[in-house]
Amino acid sequence: MSDPIIPDKPLKGRGAVSNPVGRYEPASRQKIDDGWERPEEDETPPPQTQVRVDATRTIIARNDSPDVGFDRSINAYRGCEHGCVYCFARPTHAYFGLSSGLDFETKIFIKPEAPRLLDQELRRKGYDVAPIAMGTNTDPYQPLEREHRITRGVLEVLREYNHPFTIITKNHLVTRDLDILGPMGKENLCRVGLSVTTLDRDLARKMEPRASTPAKRIEAIRMLAGAGVQAGVMAAPMIPALNDMEMEKILEAAAGAGAVWAAHTVLRLPYEIKDLMREWLEAHAPLKAKHVLSLVREMRQGNLNDPNFGGRMRGEGAYAEALTHRFRLAVKRLGLDRDLIPLDCTRFAKPARAGDQLAFL
Repeated sequence: MSDPIIPDKPLKGRGAVSNPVGRYEPASRQKIDDGWERPEEDETPPPQTQVRVDATRTIIARNDSPDVGFDRSINAYRGCEHGCVYCFARPTHAYFGLSSGLDFETKIFIKPEAPRLLDQELRRKGYDVAPIAMGTNTDPYQPLEREHRITRGVLEVLREYNHPFTIITKNHLVTRDLDILGPMGKENLCRVGLSVTTLDRDLARKMEPRASTPAKRIEAIRMLAGAGVQAGVMAAPMIPALNDMEMEKILEAAAGAGAVWAAHTVLRLPYEIKDLMREWLEAHAPLKAKHVLSLVREMRQGNLNDPNFGGRMRGEGAYAEALTHRFRLAVKRLGLDRDLIPLDCTRFAKPARAGDQLAFL
């Protein structure tokens, strides 16, 4: 008879319950009870955040996905200390031999050369300007940004070039950079959205433990709008039977704070995320776990994920259609469905540098 497996337990301040081996690793591991008693003081302490330097040589990532509204993005960090359990970016840590679980939120790769690399790429001959998206993979304002200020450096370069950009974040720290965001927002060079999944502080603390509280995110929308930025809200992801009943309240709170646009997505569970989410539900919402996953399958043609363009963001079936219908009614009622003026790409200009050749008139 094999030894019983010891279940993982939630850790304070962390989203993932476990730290499974990455899918590319040759072996897996499990904790088992061998019958020996273990005193409390011998238990493994909670993992601390470790910072590693990413040796990237380029900073603008390109994509041709037809269901996202941008073709280029910047991610100043790999991994995210916010610890959102549902984060679709978690599986990318497997490329480094790391886990999509606790490793993703405790072993963060930073890109200190991002501002310099961006300057180099924007100065290349033939660069075609289009809005750059930030916050599409990991949060540009996660807690480490307070110390490392990489996103701040990127914004300073974009300001120098009058380059348009968008930001999505869950952190009130974005308001630190109002001195850049405000003036550029008034010139239609930037747009900022706050991702708000719930207004329930307790649920947010368990689901996205190191992100700003819901109230602080709504306050950030108010401050951004007051500074002249086209501020918006991402009600994302909506998780059936867990937070989707809050969608209208989230949109109302954001509109009341000055948001002028809104968007939503539904939960998708690619690769290891399905197991991490199942563990999280069993630990934090055991009575809802089976129901939540059943509804996700209903929106994903019987699966927990749909990788196909178009359907992956909104889902399919009656439940997903009802959610989309509710969203459209709410944004229309709240004035969040207005057509936004595209960000201005005509003002882009390469600033003069010492040694530049003078242009002939």
